[in-house]
Amino acid sequence: MIVVDTNAVVHLLLGGDKTASARRVFSKDPEWAAPILWRSEFRSVLSTLMRRRTLRLSDAFEVARDAEDLLVGREFNVETQTVLELAKASGCTTYECEFVALAQDLGVSLVTSDREILAAFPTLAVAIEDFAR
Repeated sequence: MIVVDTNAVVHLLLGGDKTASARRVFSKDPEWAAPILWRSEFRSVLSTLMRRRTLRLSDAFEVARDAEDLLVGREFNVETQTVLELAKASGCTTYECEFVALAQDLGVSLVTSDREILAAFPTLAVAIEDFAR
């Protein structure tokens, strides 16, 4: 099992410059986990794509279902105190630190393309391209 940030799910299901890496990550470890927050972040991405008219509402529903199926049973709450402590110590946002807190709690790596997380948590966070190798 690994923790992935929302961008990894976006790359896997919606395409982009890191899609090949996301697919390799999924091949290596298909048990992806995330804090419940990922749903809101993912919905925000879908909403942005719909506003830009690059994604139809019906397609957004389908992609959302695929994403939810991908993480079913592996969505977790995280402790507020831990998230706030991580944010204070690192300078990262609380949103970012939710993923960090979950990875710490589960004792697994956090696979991300977020440069701030990678810099702040080098022993926990792994770049999506590096994990894909």
